[in-house]
Amino acid sequence: MKQIFDFLRKISGGKLTQKQVEAADKLIATACDDLNDMLGIAIDEMHISPSGIDLICNFEGLRLEAYDDGVGIWTIGFGTTKYPDGVRVKKGDSCTLEQAKACMQSDLKAFEQTVNEAVRVPLTQNQFDALVSLTYNIGTTAFKNSTLVKRLNEENYKGAADQFEVWVNASGKRMQGLVNRRAVEKALFLKSS
Repeated sequence: MKQIFDFLRKISGGKLTQKQVEAADKLIATACDDLNDMLGIAIDEMHISPSGIDLICNFEGLRLEAYDDGVGIWTIGFGTTKYPDGVRVKKGDSCTLEQAKACMQSDLKAFEQTVNEAVRVPLTQNQFDALVSLTYNIGTTAFKNSTLVKRLNEENYKGAADQFEVWVNASGKRMQGLVNRRAVEKALFLKSS
């Protein structure tokens, strides 16, 4: 951005008025928005890292036959509950490893998008990975409506981190597996780099 304004100063004789700076800002923002629309990307959009994907895979495990996740939700692959076409996983379904990976990629895109849209403060890669892992497990609606997101958007990172511990129940029962997962996600969220 500095290079653009340096160039504009040079071609205008050395100085820019406030009005010229504002007009240039507006023009640059419009050009970036148009480019993003054309390419279908957002400049500040984050993506989960390979270590974040490994974290999710380690907690979810891989099952090529559909199974009841313990609270009545049929699941397959790496924790997929809905196929990319929107059809819910049902009893008797099976998949290949390649299909499980494709479903996970589709799931990850949705969960990354949820975190990118819900969180309005800067995140480190570790924080983003921890939040995608949480969202992958609790779902998009629960994440978007959570106190964790509210605290985070208030720039209360410590308060947000403490909210990981809230998400340890399934069907009203405290689950040790969720306690363990939340502890790892919280530690990753608080990790400095």
